[in-house]
Amino acid sequence: MQVARRKPLTAEIAVFSVGLDTYWKQFPGLLEEMKRKTSILLKKLEGNQVHVTDFGMVDNAVKAYETLPAIKAADPDVLFVDMVTYATSVTFGPILREMTCPVVLLALQPLSAMDYANGTTFLQLCNDDLCSVPEFTGVAIRMGKPVSDVIIGVLEKDKEADRKIRQWCRIAHVRHDLRSARLGLMGHVLDTMLDMQTDPAAVTAAFGAHAVPCEPDEIFSEYENLSEKDPEVEKMSGRILEFFDTPDPGADPIAEKLTHADLLTASRAGVALERFIAKKKLDGFAYYYEARPDSEMRKMVTNFIVGNSLLTGAGFPMCGEFDIKTCIAMLIMDRLEIGGSFAEFHPVDFDRDTVLVGHDGPHHVNIAECKPVLRSLKKYHGKPGSGAGVEFNIKTGPITLLSIGVTAEGKFKFIIAEGESLPGPIPPTGNTNTHGKFLPDVRSFLTSWCKEGPTHHFALGIGHHAEELAKIAESFHVEYKIVTKGA
Repeated sequence: MQVARRKPLTAEIAVFSVGLDTYWKQFPGLLEEMKRKTSILLKKLEGNQVHVTDFGMVDNAVKAYETLPAIKAADPDVLFVDMVTYATSVTFGPILREMTCPVVLLALQPLSAMDYANGTTFLQLCNDDLCSVPEFTGVAIRMGKPVSDVIIGVLEKDKEADRKIRQWCRIAHVRHDLRSARLGLMGHVLDTMLDMQTDPAAVTAAFGAHAVPCEPDEIFSEYENLSEKDPEVEKMSGRILEFFDTPDPGADPIAEKLTHADLLTASRAGVALERFIAKKKLDGFAYYYEARPDSEMRKMVTNFIVGNSLLTGAGFPMCGEFDIKTCIAMLIMDRLEIGGSFAEFHPVDFDRDTVLVGHDGPHHVNIAECKPVLRSLKKYHGKPGSGAGVEFNIKTGPITLLSIGVTAEGKFKFIIAEGESLPGPIPPTGNTNTHGKFLPDVRSFLTSWCKEGPTHHFALGIGHHAEELAKIAESFHVEYKIVTKGA
């Protein structure tokens, strides 16, 4: 089963093509052929859940300056420059200078090779997509605004070129949502967790997202008015029992079969959360709050795990322990459609050369290897409260980790690693875990990872995506380090 996405993915893509106006009178029909090439590109882009605006042919300096205001007004998440034939760099420089989004040059010629025996100047100009790329990239460097990428290939049936275009559309999804995200921030850090401390203004400065101050009473006002017989609570209980398995207890004495009382509390908390985030118009949430012992408030705030796992699976990252940095990392992974579970390192398995990767919640349930499990926990280790905990293995196969740390200068830093999720037993503790294997070996990897200064939490996703994460970091001018690349 998969949790349906709360909001469809989208992004704003701007495209303009470049050429040399002198050519059009010299070679009748050439301009029409250039427009045909761009129309093929536009169809490619539109198949990637993005809104595409075509700003047409820019073939001289006047057109460049005339087109610039419209491109800026569109506020694109990514700008593609379609290098359909040779163009002078004045068609590009004035526009590049004003751009704050990634700019990608596309040099996609229609032919994989010219028909040399029957070659003409017209045919060469139709396939001259690469010709001015060095001129454009050189000017970009000179302006101090290097382009984000250059995609060179064939216009149609080129798998590698199509892969890179899709990659940039996924990056556009990230930028579109992160730049305007409203991330709820409630409570405080867990006492003495110094690495959780994050300046909300720094979040806005780096990514554009706004940290929205939230009060637990805002959720509690919804929670206290919900009963077991409330239709929304009954519906939530049904969703939970349909989505999760509830097995008999295992070896851990603090874990037992899900109780009716814990199911009810999780359902009430889940409904209250969904009402609250709709009212506050939030796109993510990071929280930690303890409340008074034995209070109804404590019962509620310590029982978000089930509801927030369903929300995380639906594309709404929920992050415990007040960790807004990892909430951002989870949002990034979700918009890349690779998951994004809240995770940290657990015990090392030196026999398997792996390390257990997981946490006590929240989790991206859409990347579970099999049906997730709910257990009632008599206590949450290291924290107050008790209630339902979510447990599952991550899908086996390639995985990627993203931790967002903070440098001595107060700047954010992406720490990235690729590895493998291996099949293997996990402890029946009501927590998510998977056996993570990383090159060259578990000891060396963990040493290298720790020395890069990550937050001890990270987002865990499926597949190998260090390349995309590095480009996202660059697009926000954030330092990054890829600790290890998967095989």
